This record gives sequence, structure tokens and C-alpha cells, in this order.
Amino acid sequence: MLVLITYDVNTETDAGKKRLRRVAKQCTNYGRRVQNSVFECILDNAQCIVLKSILADIIDEEKDSLRFYYLGNNYKTKVEHIGVERGTAVDQVLIF
Repeated sequence: MLVLITYDVNTETDAGKKRLRRVAKQCTNYGRRVQNSVFECILDNAQCIVLKSILADIIDEEKDSLRFYYLGNNYKTKVEHIGVERGTAVDQVLIF
């Protein structure tokens, strides 16, 4: 399923900047960045639970926020994009 993950991490302190980098790194491990604090991730249920737990452990719930949008398996009809694409689509094959 496609999961859209957005986050807002308070970066007023060095600890906040570190949390921001850690959240972005974890999201990069599971999907692709489509905007500064927005990631598209193709996940199964187990991966989703693991990633949500990892991110929840990183953030400070009193200062930061995470949002998960579950677009399901038929996401191609639910996503419309206008403008410059950022990288390869999350569901395309990538050959190294």
C-alpha cells in the first residue's frame, strides 16, 4: 500500500535538528522524498508498523508531529502531480 508520511519537527535546538535528520533518514530507508517533509512509501502492514514505531520513538511528541495517510493499493488514481518530479517514482524499478 502507498503511505504518505509527513512530519514537522521543531528545530529550535540541536536536539531537534538531530531528530529531524533521524526522521528523514528513516523515511528515506522506506520510500522517496517528494517534498521537504513529505515521503511516499510503498509498505506492507508489517513494514508500516515497524516504521511507525521507529518514527514515534525518534520524535518528541510534545514538540513534533507525524502524519500518516494510507492511500492503499489503488493509489495511482488518488495521486495527481503538477510540476517538477523529484526523483524516480516510488513504484518504479531502479537498476544500479
